[in-house]
Amino acid sequence: FFVNTCDKDISAQEIHDRFEELEGKDVCIAGRIMSWRDMGRANFIDVRDSTDRIQVYVRMNDIGKENFKEFKKWDIGDIVGVKGFVFRTKKGEISIHAQEITLLSKALLQLPEKWHGLKDQDTRYRQRYLDLIVNPNVKQTFVTRSQIVREIRAYLDGIGYLEVETPVLLPLQIAAAARPFVTHHNTLDMDMFLRIETELNLKKLIVGGFDRVYEVGRIFRNEGMDPSHNPEFTTIEMYQAYTDYKGMMDLIEDLYKTVTEKVCGTLDITYQGTEIHMGKWTRLTMAEAVEKYSGLKYDDWKTDKEAREAAKAKGVELTHGEESTKGYVLIDLFDAFVEENLIQPTIIY
Repeated sequence: FFVNTCDKDISAQEIHDRFEELEGKDVCIAGRIMSWRDMGRANFIDVRDSTDRIQVYVRMNDIGKENFKEFKKWDIGDIVGVKGFVFRTKKGEISIHAQEITLLSKALLQLPEKWHGLKDQDTRYRQRYLDLIVNPNVKQTFVTRSQIVREIRAYLDGIGYLEVETPVLLPLQIAAAARPFVTHHNTLDMDMFLRIETELNLKKLIVGGFDRVYEVGRIFRNEGMDPSHNPEFTTIEMYQAYTDYKGMMDLIEDLYKTVTEKVCGTLDITYQGTEIHMGKWTRLTMAEAVEKYSGLKYDDWKTDKEAREAAKAKGVELTHGEESTKGYVLIDLFDAFVEENLIQPTIIY
């Protein structure tokens, strides 16, 4: 660690949680300077580590004149190591009274201004590291995602699934209708394609004698992108012998309920201001869902022309125009009337 005289480094959150036990004792902490209050020969800096922020009191008399002179040259954004004792200020804030302070890594660029922060969505997505520095609440999304994937693995492993890895580079453009990324294999002198799904190779393993397999796999699709669609993303696909789609629906419901309770501690969660009840699920066929939200019955259409006329009467623009079959019309009606209403857990089949 950066200070040889300190037995153990500690987190900011741990100092806050264990203040009564740690008050007056030496601790070591490492983190990034997030704010600075200059009071001449004494300064207060806020240091944030991966868990929380902690105030640090730095005084010339404690760290020495030369060290203090160097300290005053540092900037917000620098990463520092601090050794000192824990105390509470007159205003009641838990802090560290620095006895040693060390510059561990220099920030070469200035952080966004404190009060306005980093608001631009494009910058936040392109410079995720900067987003994490100035918007620490974003970190919880990463933590929760990691917990979700871990619990999905634990669930599937617990019911006899085997996790596998299948090829990312494929010799053929196969399976889903998405456009692939193309690269060239120099040794074989042939074009290859980044996979757009994991399905086919997982099914080959089922053919080979594995009864239950899954993969947490990176997928690549050379298509449009926006804040909710990325050209590379992660899917979890699972395949099981000796069941049908109803058995897989049962599995999915139980998986979501189990993972939600493990990660969130409850089956009732809030997402974007809406209460989601993960314990209650609805199952609808696509035709049933369209009938429920648009009033149109798929089985009433005798011909493709009748289907197109029914959609036009509802003011729905057909993606395939006059070439639309009953099936394509159903998809367009689903997009127009159903999707926005699927708030609570629902399986469409």
